[in-house]
Amino acid sequence: MMAAIEKAAEGKPTINDVARISGVSKKTVSRVINRSPLLNEATREKVEAVIADLGYVPNPQARALALRRNFLIGLIHDNPNAQMVLGVQEGILETIRDTEFALVVRPVDRHSPTLLEDVRGFLDQQRLYGVMVLPPISESDALAAVCREAGCNYVRMGSARLDTEAHLVESNDRAAVAEAVAYLIGLGHRRIGFVAGPEGFRSARERELGFRDAMETAGIDIAPGTVGQGNYTFASGHAAAQRLLEARPTAIFASNDEMAAGVLHAARERGMEVPHDLSILGFDDTAIAAHIWPPLTTVRWPIVSMGRAAARKLIHPETAEREPALFRSELIRRASVAPARE
Repeated sequence: MMAAIEKAAEGKPTINDVARISGVSKKTVSRVINRSPLLNEATREKVEAVIADLGYVPNPQARALALRRNFLIGLIHDNPNAQMVLGVQEGILETIRDTEFALVVRPVDRHSPTLLEDVRGFLDQQRLYGVMVLPPISESDALAAVCREAGCNYVRMGSARLDTEAHLVESNDRAAVAEAVAYLIGLGHRRIGFVAGPEGFRSARERELGFRDAMETAGIDIAPGTVGQGNYTFASGHAAAQRLLEARPTAIFASNDEMAAGVLHAARERGMEVPHDLSILGFDDTAIAAHIWPPLTTVRWPIVSMGRAAARKLIHPETAEREPALFRSELIRRASVAPARE
C-alpha cells in the first residue's frame, strides 16, 4: 500500500487514486467524503486513512462537470421571519460542514407572476445538487413540479403533510399550539387573545386552528375583539396588541416570537405588568424569546433540526426515506406566563 501511495503522490492525487489504493469504488469514496450513512465504519476508516496519507483534496469543479451538477444546496424562500430563515440555514450548514457542499440562498417574491420561471432559471443556472424550499412557497405543488422537471432533488418544509417523506420535513403546529393554549386554560385563563400570522401561510392557518381547537375543547367561547391579524413581524404584533388589549384579555398567544415581543411592548406602553396583568405566549423559540424581559414562554419550533434533516435528504437521496419527516414542537415554559388573576 505504501508503494501505491508513493506513486500516487508523485502527481496531484485524485479520487481514482483514493479508490484504487483503498480497494473501493469512486462512489464509495464520494460517500465517505460526504459522510453518507450507508457506509460501515471499517470502510469509512480505511478510505479516510488513505485520503489523509495521500493528502487528497476533493475537486468539486471536476466532479461537478462529470455529474453535470454543482455541489450546491439551494435554499429558496419568501418569508418575513428572518430568524426562521437563519435557523434553517444553521441546520443546513451544520450538515454540510466538512463536505464538498456549499449553500446558496435565493429569496423570491411569491406574488410575482414569473415566480415559477424565475425558480426554473435559478435551478438551471446554478445546476444545484438539491434545493430546500421554505414556507409559504413550499406549499405550491406547481413549484415542486418545476423542481422535478428540472431534475433537481428537493425537500419542502411545512406545517402539515405536503409531499412524500423523502421530499418533506414537517412540524405539528396545530397540535403544538392546542397544547400551549390548553396550558393557559389550565392556569385559569378564559379570555385569551390570539395574534394570527399572515394570510396565505399554511403555518398561520395551522396555528390558528390549534388555538380554536383548544378553546373549543375547553368549551370556551372566543370573546369578540380578541383575535387580531399580524404578519410575523414585531410591528404587526405591536399593532394587533393595541387593538386586542381593548378587549381586556388575561393572556395573548402570538403566532411567533417576533409578534409576541410586539405584544409585550404594547402591554408595557399601557403600564401593564407581564405576567401579573397579562400572560404572553409565543411560537418559535428564537433568540428573542430568551433575551426579552420577562423571558418568553413559547413553543419551540425545531427548525434547526428540520434544516439538518432536509440537508441530509438532499445530499443522500438514496437514504432520504429513512430520515425523519415529522418534527414535533414542544412548549418551553419561562416567566411570561402566570396563573390568571382572580
